Amino acid sequence: MLKLRVITALVLLPIVLAALFLLERTAFAAVAGVFFLAAAWEWSALVGGLTRLLRVGYVALMAVLLAAAEHYQPLWLFHWAPLWWLLAAFWVLRYPRSTALWSAAPVMALIGVALLVPSFAVVVAVQDQGALGLAGPWALLFILFWVWAADTGAYFAGRTLGKHKLAPAVSPGKTIEGLIGGVLLALVIVALVHHFAPVQAQLPKLLAVALVTVLASVLGDLFESMVKRLRGVKDSGTMLPGHGGMLDRIDSITAALPVAAMALLWAGLAGV
Repeated sequence: MLKLRVITALVLLPIVLAALFLLERTAFAAVAGVFFLAAAWEWSALVGGLTRLLRVGYVALMAVLLAAAEHYQPLWLFHWAPLWWLLAAFWVLRYPRSTALWSAAPVMALIGVALLVPSFAVVVAVQDQGALGLAGPWALLFILFWVWAADTGAYFAGRTLGKHKLAPAVSPGKTIEGLIGGVLLALVIVALVHHFAPVQAQLPKLLAVALVTVLASVLGDLFESMVKRLRGVKDSGTMLPGHGGMLDRIDSITAALPVAAMALLWAGLAGV
C-alpha cells in the first residue's frame, strides 16, 4: 500500500506543479476542473440512489457551475459561500442524530455543489491573482502548506500522544492531541515563512487566518468521513491507487481554501 501511495504521488506531483507554475489562468482552470469533476463523480456515488445516467448528468451540471464560477468570478462566492461550513460543523457535532437533515439525495446533491464550486473558484483565483504579496502559484502553495502541515502534525501527534477522541462517532481515529499538534505545526510553518519570505501581512493577522483555515480543513475531513460512514464505505473511490479516491485527497481543501479566502478578504490581506 505504501509503495502504491508513493508511486501515485510521484506521478501526480510533477503534473500538479507544472500546471501550477506553467499554465495561465484558463488552462490551469481546465486542468483543475478535471480534478474537481473527478471528485464530483465520486460525490455522485455518495449522494445515494442515483443511476449511472443521473450521475453523468450531475457531473455535467457541475462542469457548467464550475465554468460559470470561473467566468463570472462572483465576489459573494468568496465572502459568504464558505459560511455554509458552520452548518456542516453542526451536522458533524450532532451525528448521527443529524443524519435526517442532510442525507436525502437532493440535499446531498446541493452539498456537493457547496463543497466543490467555491473551492475550485478559490484555487483558480489565487493561482492567477496571488495573495499576501506573493505571486499566484506561491500564494496557493503557501496556503496549501498550512493544510498539509496540519495533516502531518496531526498524524504524528495523534500516533504518539493521542488519547482523547476528537469526534468518535464520525472518525474514531482522530484525537484532540492530534488536532493540537497539527495546528501548532501549521502555525510554526506560517511564522517561519513569514520571517524568511516576502509575505505582506502582519504576523498576528496571518496566524489568525491560518488557524481558521486549519480548523476548517479538519472540518472538511470530518465531514467527508461522516458521509462515508453513513454510506458504509472506506474511500470515496479507487482512482488514485494507494490513496483511495480524488475526493479523499481534497476533502480538507474543499473547506480550507474557501474559508482561507474569506478570512483573507475580511482581514484585508487577499488579492482575490
